[in-house]
Amino acid sequence: MLQEQTFQRIDGTDATLQDYPGQAWLIVNTASKCGLTPQFEGLEQLHQDYRKQGLVVLGFPCNQFAGQDPGTDEEIQSFCQMNYGVTFPVFSKIDVNGETAHPLFAELKALAPNTTGEQEIEWNFTKFLVTRDGEVTRFAPKTNPTDLVAAIERIVVPV
Repeated sequence: MLQEQTFQRIDGTDATLQDYPGQAWLIVNTASKCGLTPQFEGLEQLHQDYRKQGLVVLGFPCNQFAGQDPGTDEEIQSFCQMNYGVTFPVFSKIDVNGETAHPLFAELKALAPNTTGEQEIEWNFTKFLVTRDGEVTRFAPKTNPTDLVAAIERIVVPV
């Protein structure tokens, strides 16, 4: 079950989606050396704008796409904070495709294949918006975070 998948925080402690109860989740595979890396700014803005309404943005660094996130977990977190002011949770680096794909992403991909019906993640910054009811919508890597506002506003609690 999606909520029960365990992943690691940067400090090495375990986390699950159950650590964010009653919230909608925007789960993103990220990279710090990608042409889409500036999306961190928009993701942080979504976090700031909607966290009090029940949205949590969760970043999962991945080095599977052209080696665009080669740093250590600590280097990645520092990069995100220093360059984009990221305050949303960023977790330990994981794989999102293939036999070594993290179970969280394996399940997300099965629940929300891409527009051609494929499960594989195409690139960094693929986004999965998960409602409180567990409904998953997938957004392409080039989808700007600001383009998610309408979808987010349909599922968050108005303040």
